[in-house]
Amino acid sequence: MQQKLILLRHGESEWNLQNRFTGFKDVDLTENGEAEAKRAGQLLKDAGIKVDKVFSSTQKRANRTADIALTEAGQPDKFATMVRHDDLRERDYGDLTGLNKDETRQKYGDEQVHIWRRSYDTPPPKMERDDERYAGNFRVYQGLSDSEIPLSESLKDTVDRFVPYFESEIKPQIEAGKQVLICAHGNSLRALVKYLGDISDEEIVKLNIPTGVPMVYELDDNLKPIKNYYLGDAEEVAKAAEAVANQGKA
Repeated sequence: MQQKLILLRHGESEWNLQNRFTGFKDVDLTENGEAEAKRAGQLLKDAGIKVDKVFSSTQKRANRTADIALTEAGQPDKFATMVRHDDLRERDYGDLTGLNKDETRQKYGDEQVHIWRRSYDTPPPKMERDDERYAGNFRVYQGLSDSEIPLSESLKDTVDRFVPYFESEIKPQIEAGKQVLICAHGNSLRALVKYLGDISDEEIVKLNIPTGVPMVYELDDNLKPIKNYYLGDAEEVAKAAEAVANQGKA
């Protein structure tokens, strides 16, 4: 029996709008981000997609996107039972957190910023634990110990925490015949896409996931992807993905 897995990056956040490295910072959606989440819900509704189980990170921008989208899709009860877990959060941008991407490019150069943003196994510079931006200072992470809060992460580090959670908690739901929605972040979803599609370390660098656009995976009986696609107008989606790729470029 063919199953669908739906991936949804949160709508535009306040720091997306300001072109800042966000990572673990728990920022909210902009008005446009709320509109993107609403449109995502309408796209799910128009496609006739009913979800049985929803997973999200603990971060506000992902939670609110799921809430708005599910309400618009006519499935608000699924938000009430949504599972939140820290392993689905965005990657930690370390000492880049809060910095403007254009200003960071001007300081360090295009190539270095691109490596920090899109390489597979090179993390940004580490943040110190006594830094006021350290995630352990914020309520959303107060249940975590210092050992559970990294000082910086590469995409590989994100894969290493996201995929085991997917295997242990999400995959069994799909195997049980449930349609699952994962509402998360650009890099945590890139980590999952890499795993699902067995994408090489070199090719994953080219993948950019736009905000607020549902991505559907059709899976075979062994949960291997048959095909995947975005809902909505293909040209608009391509432009949105290109805009993500161009963040921090000259």
